[in-house]
Amino acid sequence: MLIKKTIAYKEDKKSAALKVVPYLVALMSLTFSWYLIVKVLKRLYTVGFEIQLVCGCILALLIFVLFKRFVLKKAPELENSHESINELFNVPLIFAAALLSFAHGANDVANAIGPLAAISQTLEEASSPIGNTLNSVPLWIMVVGAAGIALGLSLYGPKLIKTVGSEITELDKMQAFCIALSAVITVLLASQLGLPVSSTHIVVGAVFGVGFLRERLREQSRRRFAKIRDSIVAAHFGEDLEEIEGFLERFDKASLKEKSLMLESLKKSKNTAIALELKKKEKKSLKKVYKEEVIKRSILKKIVTAWLVTVPVSALLGALLFVALGVVEKYF
Repeated sequence: MLIKKTIAYKEDKKSAALKVVPYLVALMSLTFSWYLIVKVLKRLYTVGFEIQLVCGCILALLIFVLFKRFVLKKAPELENSHESINELFNVPLIFAAALLSFAHGANDVANAIGPLAAISQTLEEASSPIGNTLNSVPLWIMVVGAAGIALGLSLYGPKLIKTVGSEITELDKMQAFCIALSAVITVLLASQLGLPVSSTHIVVGAVFGVGFLRERLREQSRRRFAKIRDSIVAAHFGEDLEEIEGFLERFDKASLKEKSLMLESLKKSKNTAIALELKKKEKKSLKKVYKEEVIKRSILKKIVTAWLVTVPVSALLGALLFVALGVVEKYF
């Protein structure tokens, strides 16, 4: 919604993007740098929150200056269009995806190797006469976790990437950046708090959030422009249907400023009563033309069902396996 308000809805999208995008990149840099500072410095020194925040802000400011120079150099190549402004998000989107991968490793890999690390620690304590405990996870367990994540990504990643990236809802680069940034912030915050969360679920949730927002905004836009369509039909009443359709098409393709000028020319028309009669006949067809389902409901139902089923099924299987191992140990 922030990008919609500050860039997409502006008449001069190019100038707005040149001002806003560096701040979004700085926010992403602040989040990631602060997380790294907390994780790295706490191993060496006891650092207060104020120092952590100052160090993060300094790094974010440095990234802001560098990216500001980048966008200013790229500015002459940009046009004042949504498609052209999307190009500014190429580099930030790449880094956001890389940070999301880092966040995935910081949380999901830890979740995966947690049981294995617990088993290793139990065996180490049992074999030690003084009951020493592990201060850190053994390197071989980390390697197993990293290899498993890489293998799983290579085998099953493409299908999941296709589902999240295109089958749930259509995304442009602005929306993809928002999804990646929100997911990075959420996962890193959860990692800092020690919460075992799924980065995949968080990303899918962000995709749903963007998709539902788009659907809501488009529905509001259709309602808001209903009166505008009535005015257009009223101004063209009595003319050929082809001419009316041509005017509607020109209005749809016009910029915000051009639409405003076109609407000013309609204020002189007095055929509103006749237009209301025409509206009753054409209301359904007009809505059908503009109607678009942004979030694909079948995919939504499939994913929600998967969320509701996988967790209890996994818990049930774990309990059954534990009981089975107990029976084997007792009788065999």
